[in-house]
Amino acid sequence: MTRIAGLAGNRGRNLLNVADRRPGGAELAVVLSNDPEAPVLEAAAERGIATEVVPLEDGMDRREHERAVTEALADHEFDLVCLDGYMRILSDTFLEAQPTTLNVHPSLLPAFPGADAWGDALEAGVSVTGCTVHVVTDATDDGGEVVESEVDAGPIVTQEPVPIYEGDDEERLKERVLREGEFRAYPRAVKWFAEGAVDVDLEAGEVSVDADVSSAPDAEGLPSRRIVSNDRADTLRYGENPHQDAAVYTDSTCDEASVVHADQLNEGAKALSYNNYNDADGALNLIKEFDEPAAAVIKHTNPAGCATADSLAEAYERALSTDPMSAFGGIVALNRECDAETAELVIDSFKEVVVAPGYSEDALETLREKENLRVLDVGELGERTDRFTEKPLVGGRLVQERDLQSITADDLEVVTEREPTDEELESMVFAWQTLKHVKSNGILLAQGTETVGVGMGQVSRVDAVRLAAMKADEHAEGKDAEGAVMASDAFFPFPDGIEEAAEAGIEAVIQPGGSVNDDDVIEAADERGIAMAFTGQRSFRHD
Repeated sequence: MTRIAGLAGNRGRNLLNVADRRPGGAELAVVLSNDPEAPVLEAAAERGIATEVVPLEDGMDRREHERAVTEALADHEFDLVCLDGYMRILSDTFLEAQPTTLNVHPSLLPAFPGADAWGDALEAGVSVTGCTVHVVTDATDDGGEVVESEVDAGPIVTQEPVPIYEGDDEERLKERVLREGEFRAYPRAVKWFAEGAVDVDLEAGEVSVDADVSSAPDAEGLPSRRIVSNDRADTLRYGENPHQDAAVYTDSTCDEASVVHADQLNEGAKALSYNNYNDADGALNLIKEFDEPAAAVIKHTNPAGCATADSLAEAYERALSTDPMSAFGGIVALNRECDAETAELVIDSFKEVVVAPGYSEDALETLREKENLRVLDVGELGERTDRFTEKPLVGGRLVQERDLQSITADDLEVVTEREPTDEELESMVFAWQTLKHVKSNGILLAQGTETVGVGMGQVSRVDAVRLAAMKADEHAEGKDAEGAVMASDAFFPFPDGIEEAAEAGIEAVIQPGGSVNDDDVIEAADERGIAMAFTGQRSFRHD
């Protein structure tokens, strides 16, 4: 366990933050101040941390004071020294007697060294400042006098950027640098030292950190630290609900077709809302799955219907007919230039947004007849280049690789006595690629390359089967569950899901497999003449 000696001159908020968070299991063993009234002393004592005071007495020079500090620390065991607002420049008298000493400086060194880094940053008019954790090195001459050019010049361990906003004054900036910068960077550095990930070479003036070597974009694994910078593109009317403020931010480095970067072609229509962006993104991601002409209608990020066909208009008709009632007020996504025939079909019922990689002039003229239908041109779809998706959490965020799995009929393992037909295999592949975009627990029914019923977001897989069958039989136009293929985003833990499917008329099933009860599930399918294939991989979507 790494133990820390902290030297502070005032409130010591960085030291207390480290003490409370215990990064890497590190503990604050002692806090020393040269000011007996420093608030950090009482705060440390309340946490059961030992304290020491070594005042700077009249006539005491720098080296004498440092020897006194070293003597006061001699009764305490520690492996690392951390400074926090300790307003004394340290010389080799202290530094050579102690383990590695760290300091946090409120700027991105080498910019703005010195005591007024916040004011200097504001005066310089920069848009980004931050903080730097660095190894403290001797900044004095042989006589103990400070060499200004050597202050804050030790090798850098880590940095954290912090934006400067219009209207910032020194106090606001100081507080934000502390909370958004120092409270992140200092515990990170301590954690690395506690884990033995840091190599300090003072002769070379270098610090190397094994834990801070980020994976290349095409390498296996996730980077150890992500620094994301987005620019606000627009302030939205509100968030998911009217009482929530919201904005949309843009990543200018993204080369992939995106609703954030799309041109809105009907200038008189309302701007996109938070929910419009979310749903349109989901719709666009779904139709990117297919090479054939494809259309999808999305509602609340779930597909109300999806289809591929020989023409875009036919694909849209088939997608819409899956659940025209739920498609009311939905989002339409197309993976081909929207033509006039498709546009006529789109405006036949109320839609919020249509997304496509271009529009013919006739199609645009038709779509603009609907005053508040937002028409988005995302440009050429191209390749899917963004590698990660993320979900903010209170206190952090989850980051994962995108689910870009794509299967063919050859990838499937048929596990039942009855082999699926070629037509069923085609439907299985289509259903699986579409199901990736259905919220779990998800069940999707398909015939050919069109959806006939979708059961999404259920806490019971059996209920998801029932919902999909009900949607197919009661809401779909000109189609039903009879003879359909069923896709499940995770394995069936019991045969009851297959039993429900058989009652609905399902004739083939695609699912991941991998349940301890797979044999019972396969037996249930065999008893009912259902063909079933395993993918060997599941397709959860929980966001």
